[in-house]
Amino acid sequence: MGYLNNSTITVDAILTKKGRELLARGQNDFKITQFAIADDEIDYDLWNPAHPLGTDYYGVIIENMPLIEASADEANIMRYKLVSLPKLTAKIPVVTISPASAILQGGNTTIIIPTTQNMAQGNTTLGYTAILSNSNVASLQVSQPAPQSKSPTIPRFIGDAESATSISAVGLQFKLIARFQNVADASATLTVIGNETGGRATFNLTVKKTVLQANQSSTT
Repeated sequence: MGYLNNSTITVDAILTKKGRELLARGQNDFKITQFAIADDEIDYDLWNPAHPLGTDYYGVIIENMPLIEASADEANIMRYKLVSLPKLTAKIPVVTISPASAILQGGNTTIIIPTTQNMAQGNTTLGYTAILSNSNVASLQVSQPAPQSKSPTIPRFIGDAESATSISAVGLQFKLIARFQNVADASATLTVIGNETGGRATFNLTVKKTVLQANQSSTT
């Protein structure tokens, strides 16, 4: 990992395989229609309203912090994305989940219903991105699609060992179907992120071990 010189304006980009393919075609096939920005590098605790030189220097340390280079590893970059909210928004939208947790047996299901507080119709167009940390614990389905849903570029908030089994979906409501656990109880985390307002909430799932009952037969 390296750092960019903060004295000049620099755009540092890493293209995906698909992006390189479109760029190689030419003929204006490579067009950026959507983008996201984040403030991963910023430590807002460095904002200093007590600076002796006055208001122009409250954020001088923040403004001179180095910027992290572009990285293709989503586990370490773009984890704190910025969002644009309507003018006069008085409160930050908050994503909540109902229910907040569940304990299921194998084969049982539960419906996950995200809502956005402090903003009317928040996330009702692009919906939510749901990331299930371990697909060996349950399967993830969309029970109510979003009007405009696309396969997301997924920010990973989980460890490397779990990321290999994580799955994701985009929608307004989701269904978790518990898988049978023959060895021991298993658990997973569902992270739900608002695609329009940002913010996230976490759902904890526990699937109980399947207890097999031996067949009993009687003889006469």
